[in-house]
Amino acid sequence: MKLSRNFYSRDTKTVAKELLGKIIVHKKCKGKIVETEAYLGRKDPGAIGSRKVKNIPKSLLLSPGHSFVYFTYGNHWMFNIIAKESLLGAVLIRALEPLEGIELMKKRRGTKEIKNLTNGPGKLTSAFGIDKSHDGLHLIGDDLFLEDNREKFKIVTTTRIGLSKGQDKLLRYYIKDNEFVSKK
Repeated sequence: MKLSRNFYSRDTKTVAKELLGKIIVHKKCKGKIVETEAYLGRKDPGAIGSRKVKNIPKSLLLSPGHSFVYFTYGNHWMFNIIAKESLLGAVLIRALEPLEGIELMKKRRGTKEIKNLTNGPGKLTSAFGIDKSHDGLHLIGDDLFLEDNREKFKIVTTTRIGLSKGQDKLLRYYIKDNEFVSKK
């Protein structure tokens, strides 16, 4: 069953934790979310939403449950989901466990190693074929959406990765002992 609009319309930290274990579906590919990071908007120095108003991407201003996809480091797309923290809250999807469409993911990524297909935010967008054309999509449609999954697991909370500001905040979450997490 697809996640509803109400799922995303909650505190960003809660959404980031509860996205763990959910299934991302994009055309022929499926993957279980195993790692996320919460970005809290205006008051979070690590968030794109803390920028000056004129530099905030339009899709970051959309309602909860929309995608926010942006390009970074000159070669990676980052897939985020808008959540309701306040204005400009979002959850970065950092890693997935590949479930279906693995051969297609291998082809897109140019690797035969399943473990390296989706164990990072740039890797998972490449494997799933997610790019700028997916920016601003509502995730209850049929192209790119999330399904519920009620699997039980333990969650590890730690600091975010790769930030120059706000890196000390405990806003990164991952499924304990999952081999597809980007960094432990």
